[in-house]
Amino acid sequence: MIVSVFKVILFCLYASVNSQGTIALPQNVSAILAFGDSFLDTGNNNYISTVLKANFLPYGNDFMGGKPTGRFSNGKNIADFFAEGLGVKEFVPPYLDPSLNDSDLLTGVSFASGGSGYDPQTARILSAIPILDQLDLFKKYIGNLTKIVGEEATMNILNNSVTLLCVSTNDFIVSLPVNTSQNDVLNYDRKLVNLSLTVIQELYTLGARKIAIFSAPPVGCLPVERTLFGGLLRTCVQKKNEAAQLFNSLLKERLPILANSLPQSRVAFVDFYNPLITVIDNPQQYGLQVTNRGCCGTGLLEFVFLCNRLTPTCPDDSKFFFFDSIHLSEIGCNIFVNQSLPGLVASLL
Repeated sequence: MIVSVFKVILFCLYASVNSQGTIALPQNVSAILAFGDSFLDTGNNNYISTVLKANFLPYGNDFMGGKPTGRFSNGKNIADFFAEGLGVKEFVPPYLDPSLNDSDLLTGVSFASGGSGYDPQTARILSAIPILDQLDLFKKYIGNLTKIVGEEATMNILNNSVTLLCVSTNDFIVSLPVNTSQNDVLNYDRKLVNLSLTVIQELYTLGARKIAIFSAPPVGCLPVERTLFGGLLRTCVQKKNEAAQLFNSLLKERLPILANSLPQSRVAFVDFYNPLITVIDNPQQYGLQVTNRGCCGTGLLEFVFLCNRLTPTCPDDSKFFFFDSIHLSEIGCNIFVNQSLPGLVASLL
């Protein structure tokens, strides 16, 4: 009886007070749940065996006074900015962090892992947590949450959470060769779309009702892709961008069909392609100076272990869209979320 009363009190406190101590969470968002790759990984790779880590400087240069947390950025990442913008909390902790407390679980965590993809081969190559394994971690999270607040309150939290799914980038970087034929690209994109819809279906089955799935970004314009495959002028790699655009169009076409089959759900398509292209092509409009290379080192190839304490960084990372040769800087993440948040709110809430 005492335990039950405690659960009710704890849930009521959670429902009425957010992490900033204000009453009534905006838009009724109870928690943020993040799945996918390094754009949403807030530190899970710290706790697995992989070389894809970012728990050392200069990563985290601008995070809470210079604290490397495992975020692939100089500061906050996309998951953090969405959580803050939706009024949930300022930072989204990684689920694998052993220091997580009950309040962290109540308002959401990240299951994302740098190097993951829809294609199981991608995660194997990069020693990341596969997306299906992230769903298994989600099941454990639900079990932990149930112990804290009970089954009914847990389902209430899940139903009113915003679930972010950003996964496809590494599939196009690692598992899709540049010289793949057009027919093979089409087949691969169809495979990725089928896998993405399966993930959404499973998230729904587990209790998620407000699901935001990211499109593929302009992979061919990532600094590392420009350097490796963009020729002497380091132009965007058109074949990679075309593969990403095809995936996006196929996903956008099939997503409403799936959403209509999931009662009481809202599934949003988050355009991760066009907003990035717009910034890359028009940096001055966003107060930026450099969008074709990263801030770390030369900005041409450095990422993860190649971007380290011995690597000099740019004088002002707030002028760079990318922090390393793959990942957005904190200001880059902020710009993207500011562009995307109104549409996300309109679609899900």
